[in-house]
Parts: sequence; structure tokens; C-alpha cells
Amino acid sequence: MTALLTVFSAPKPFLDPHIATIQRNAIQSWLQLGSEVDVLLVGQEAGLEQAASELGVRLLSDVRRNEAGTPLVSSIFDLARQASDSPLLLYVNADILLLPEIVTAACQVASQAEKFLLIGQRWDMDITQALDFTPGWQARLKDDLRQRGRLHLPSGSDYFVFPRQLFQDMPDFAIGRAGWDNWMIYYACQQGWLVVDGTPAITILHQNHDYGHLPGSKPHYELPESQQNTALAGGSANLYMVLDSDRQLRDGQLRRPTPTPTWMLRRGEILLTPPDGSRQGLRWKLARRLRRLRRRITGSLV
Repeated sequence: MTALLTVFSAPKPFLDPHIATIQRNAIQSWLQLGSEVDVLLVGQEAGLEQAASELGVRLLSDVRRNEAGTPLVSSIFDLARQASDSPLLLYVNADILLLPEIVTAACQVASQAEKFLLIGQRWDMDITQALDFTPGWQARLKDDLRQRGRLHLPSGSDYFVFPRQLFQDMPDFAIGRAGWDNWMIYYACQQGWLVVDGTPAITILHQNHDYGHLPGSKPHYELPESQQNTALAGGSANLYMVLDSDRQLRDGQLRRPTPTPTWMLRRGEILLTPPDGSRQGLRWKLARRLRRLRRRITGSLV
């Protein structure tokens, strides 16, 4: 039977005990999404083959990499598309817990739009132990989230749901580095596809972690590969975010976004940013001023 939705991801190495634990938690949550969902893992990272075998998940190991050895987003997406025949694809970061409501939301959006990108904000929470996936785990997780979770800023994106025919021609971004996820939103907007903010309808949970798996144990924003991703995206003006969505999914329907101060600042920022990417002149100065104000309100780095 053809799956409705294929979830795919490119996990980090399983060498660090905490990273290994939260990635296993995440993969197991995806396997709980129901019989209409397939799960694929992509890569050759240390410990990945063993984890895939133990969890009963298909592994696609023949992924292309850049000169630094980092898997390429374009190859990850191509491999997942070739290995599946579901009408919808869902890329998700390997530290994200998903709940079945994301499948419902994907179906609701697909019934109202032919070409779309479904994204949304995540919730952050500290999780250090293996989760118990016995009956009732979803309710227990949401109870814990209400007490300890924190909604992340609308500048990050950790999942992307889209029809399988979209995103077939992507730059060779490095996975796990800044910029490529923001470009996904920009590109969808430029193509005229509907970009849907699923935050009101979808709860996803990011399991907090450090950056010990990256060079210098520093956040990916500071890495040369992130700078290269930004260049491949066409510059920082092409780094969009959840705030740039065309619609929100609320009560099963696609509706116009609710205007907020940060949303209005962002709209003005985009309208004023010179289309040629130049960083001079009155328009650029006004756009930069709006961006600084938005960042001051939200604490965002983007």
C-alpha cells in the first residue's frame, strides 16, 4: 500500500550519548504516526546503520557530500524522493518529536492547495532520557510540555511538508548548517507556492542539546559552511522565516496570518529591501532599521 506521507531525515552521528538518546526518541515518535506514514533515514554517520537496524527503519546511505564531508541537502531530498512514492514528503530534523496531528494537518493543507510548503514553530524542552512510548505517551508528553516547554522564535524551521514534485532543483546546501531552511521558504514564495504556518495546529517538540557535534562546539551560525549556504541562497535577503508565511492553518482551514507587530515589521522589511540585493541607499537603510527593531523585539538572529 502506498504511504500518504514519507518522513525523512539525516541524523547526526550517534557517538554522543545524549544526541543518540534524543535522536532515537525522535525516530520512534515518527514510527508512531500511523500506517499511512513511511520513515527513511539518510546518511553514513557513525552509529546510524545500527540505530536504523534496531528501529526497523530503511537507511539510504549513498548520499553526496561537500568537500568538508557534510551531506548535501539536495542529495538527501533526491534520495528520499527516489525511495518513496507517497504524494507528500516531510523532511524533519533528527532531534524533533512529531505527533500524529502533523499528518492530519498535512492532509488538511493538501485538500486546499495543490502546491504548498507547510512549516511552523517548534517548542523547546530539555529531555535527557529515553522516552516511554507505551499507550498514553502523547498525553504525557504534552502535559510535560505545558509545564517546561518554551515556544521557539519564528526564525527557525525544523520541518517541511510538501508535495513530492516540488523542490527537485536545489542548490548544494550543507545539511545541519544555517541558511538552507530559510531558503526553502524564500524559494516557495518566489515560485508562487502557498507557504503555510502550521503553528496553531501542529505541536512539534525540539529536544534541547549542545553543539558538541560541530567544529569547535559552536552553533552552526558561525561556521564557514553556513556562510557558504547563505551565498548559495543568494544572500541574506533570501533567508525567509515562518513570519513570511502566506497563510496559517487554524481549525483545519487556511486563513490569512494574524497581524502582529513583528509580522508588520517583517512585511515592511521585505517591501523595502532592494530587489537587487544592494546594501546602500534609503530603502536599504530603512529596511535595516526595521530588521533591527524586529530583532530587538524577538531576540532573533535572522
